[in-house]
Amino acid sequence: QVQLVESGGGLVQAGGSLRLSCAAFGRNISNYDMGWFRQAPGKDREFVAAIRWSGGRTYYADSVKGRFTISRDNAKNTVYLQMNSLKPEDTAVYYCAVNGRAYYTGSGYYRAQEYGYWGQGTQVTVSS
Repeated sequence: QVQLVESGGGLVQAGGSLRLSCAAFGRNISNYDMGWFRQAPGKDREFVAAIRWSGGRTYYADSVKGRFTISRDNAKNTVYLQMNSLKPEDTAVYYCAVNGRAYYTGSGYYRAQEYGYWGQGTQVTVSS
């Protein structure tokens, strides 16, 4: 069983920055892809960013590319999402997730169904 605990959300003005953290407990996540997703009110959950277990390759949704950076510290069993130049449309609950399979080599890093465990979410609100 894996427990993911997100932190770092809050209220920020447009143009500001936040850094989300996701600490994993109960499993060493170094061999797992990790992802961040978000869900705004009335909308479906959407992919934000992912980082591969091998080589640390990263992927981003077009809407956040160039503004957000995903990273991982395997020694701390933690994944981060640095969010810069925030926009009101970034307002959502942000969730981190760990892929359901270790050593995953598929290309479904953007699909929520590939992820087996999810955190409880952290609210990010960007005011205009």
